[in-house]
Amino acid sequence: MKQIKSWTVSDALWAKVEPLIPRKQRVADRTYQRKPGAGRKPMPARQVFAAIVYVLRTGMQWKALPRVFGSASAVHQYFQDWQQAGFFLKLWQAGLAEYDGLQGIAWEWQSIDGAMGKAPLATECVVANPTDQGKKGTQAKPAGRRLWRPAVARRQRGQRA
Repeated sequence: MKQIKSWTVSDALWAKVEPLIPRKQRVADRTYQRKPGAGRKPMPARQVFAAIVYVLRTGMQWKALPRVFGSASAVHQYFQDWQQAGFFLKLWQAGLAEYDGLQGIAWEWQSIDGAMGKAPLATECVVANPTDQGKKGTQAKPAGRRLWRPAVARRQRGQRA
């Protein structure tokens, strides 16, 4: 049996996504150097969407995108253009509306946990800044604890223990 990968764009998903994708329009009163249709052909929208889903699903960097999806910089440019055009907001809204129709969302009562207070015991196990761990004298003293001192007096080089 063929395994379906989580980033694969099915025909059913593409049928719902395709109408939401923004189309590039030429500005009427602007002069262009090239004629319409000249230059490099744009990437197919389905290929771009599949690449974006792949990057977002795997969490990889844009430059690590496999070549089968096309140019990583071109896909990232499409991602930025679509984000500015509001594509992902429309996609999220359409997904919410579809889920509301299937399962129903309790719109009357929603809760978000927004507690952002500091943990009172976290200062015992967390250093203020990890880059300052090796520097002398720049670290703040640990809160609520005494400074560390050796139990025995320090001996000199020629002295016996």
